[in-house]
Amino acid sequence: MASISNDMETPQTWVQKFLQWREKHVTDKQFTLLLSFFVGFFAAVAAYVLHWIIKEIEALLTAGFDISSFNWLYLVYPVIGIYLTSLFVRYIVRDNISHGITRILYAISSKRSRLPGHHCWSSVIASAITIGFGGSVGAEAPIVLTGSAIGSNLGQMFKLDSHTLMLLMGCGASAAIAGIFKAPIAGLVFTLEVLMIDLTMASLLPILIASVTAVCFSYLFNGSASLFSYTPSEIWMMERLPAYILLGVFGGLLSLYFIRMMNVCEGWFSKLGNNHYAKLLLGGIILSTLIFLFPSLYGEGYRSINILLNGKTEADWNTILNTSLFYGNGKLLVLYLGMVLLTKVFATSATNGGGGCGGTFAPSLFIGAFGGFLFARLWNIEQIGVYIPENNFTMLGMAAVMAGVMHAPLTGIFLIAELTGGYAMFIPLMIVSICSYLTIIIFEPHSIYGMRLAREGKLITHHTDRAVLTLMSLDSIIDRHFTAVDADMPLHSLVHSLSHSKTDILPVLDAAGNLLGEINISKIRHIVFRTELYHHFTVSQLMVQPPAVLSVNDSMEDVMKKFDETDAVMLPVLDIESHLRGYISRAHLYTAYRQMVADLSAD
Repeated sequence: MASISNDMETPQTWVQKFLQWREKHVTDKQFTLLLSFFVGFFAAVAAYVLHWIIKEIEALLTAGFDISSFNWLYLVYPVIGIYLTSLFVRYIVRDNISHGITRILYAISSKRSRLPGHHCWSSVIASAITIGFGGSVGAEAPIVLTGSAIGSNLGQMFKLDSHTLMLLMGCGASAAIAGIFKAPIAGLVFTLEVLMIDLTMASLLPILIASVTAVCFSYLFNGSASLFSYTPSEIWMMERLPAYILLGVFGGLLSLYFIRMMNVCEGWFSKLGNNHYAKLLLGGIILSTLIFLFPSLYGEGYRSINILLNGKTEADWNTILNTSLFYGNGKLLVLYLGMVLLTKVFATSATNGGGGCGGTFAPSLFIGAFGGFLFARLWNIEQIGVYIPENNFTMLGMAAVMAGVMHAPLTGIFLIAELTGGYAMFIPLMIVSICSYLTIIIFEPHSIYGMRLAREGKLITHHTDRAVLTLMSLDSIIDRHFTAVDADMPLHSLVHSLSHSKTDILPVLDAAGNLLGEINISKIRHIVFRTELYHHFTVSQLMVQPPAVLSVNDSMEDVMKKFDETDAVMLPVLDIESHLRGYISRAHLYTAYRQMVADLSAD
């Protein structure tokens, strides 16, 4: 029996054998390309599963609703959804899975591109429950997190380095966007603009493979139908240029409203601390009330967007009032659209704040579509200039708000063009996206995903020096092997300690481990070898204060700045209780910096 068990090989043994075979026969670049294919496939599967579950839950819950009247169940379903999601997250996942794209950015900057394994499935289940029951959020951010987690965990399984893990996370994010919207170029551009992964030949091909793979399998799973069906009413006209510019500015202001109000609402819920039931009560009341009054806020809202995109007559557009208190009152359409536009951000915040799980990707599209239609309708009512088609401006509004909220004009352009097949409107798409972006950056320098990390100095950007410093870990370059001395130690004992020290600087610590000063051998060289002085001096008389002190919470940019300002060879690092953690040497810091630059620049 023992011989049988010894002959059996564990899965871990098989993995080790595969890794050894791979190192001999497959190069790192080839293996990365192979993994990018599997990342694209699994991301497409995850996207299909998520949207299938959402559709099934929504169809089951709303099948018998009367379109000509309000429905009381709108007051119940959303609360049940966010409550079930909060229980799932609290007792099964036991980790924070909100702010999906922000978590990806944080993992890249601070976790060496490592995401926990549960992100491969937890966001799918949690967001499906939330959105299926009416949560007014999007499924895109959870799927992007899922795709990135798949890439990260595949890379970790095969013991790949952090740089390759970051690339595979980008492949997963790109595949998720490409798979959901059947938009491979938008997936690539999203990864470059939002996740800040630089475009090199080494990164371009894997990301493209993942995107195209995800799109192909999405066609296989869902057919050729696009998420939004749209045919431009007319090709663009030069006479409409002022309207395009004004829509872009309006989209930028809508983006500002969305970001600022989202932060305000998040502040309301953060004040409740860990009181989950108080959050559920507040979020449930806000969300269910808004959905009862404005059923268009139910779920992702893509049905309403399609009505605005494809409507040809007033009767078509008035169907957006179905199942609401406004049913049959077409004259109130503008009022209804305006109220939905203003309250969407509250519904989204209440969903996530109350315990639900979802992203702001779909709400950006939703607000953009409603804003674009409302802009065109008011323009035509007032007869400000040449007539502008409402459905065209619905599409353009989606691009404008997406470009503003994400600070990603190229993503706005390519995503909406691929999503709607509106390539005939490519020039107007560029105009509104650029104008929206130029408007929002006046007020907000960072996107809705990056602003939280930017406050902490942990946001990766396309500025190479800052990106390298952000990716560097302070903890990894601390030298903890130091020889500490006591303030009362006589000179002869200090000389003995110096002979055993590997550095020219010895910290002087008290009994609690607090830094009192330091002994710099270069500054006491003139008395070290005079034995007649050994009993006349103590460490307290010879120690000096370090030129600067580093904290474990300092950003690498601050660390570099202190070294430049002091021209120090070594600087001490203290923890939050002022205990010495170790030293950082200038030579080690710059060696690590140069290595990181080389890794990022490698093709």
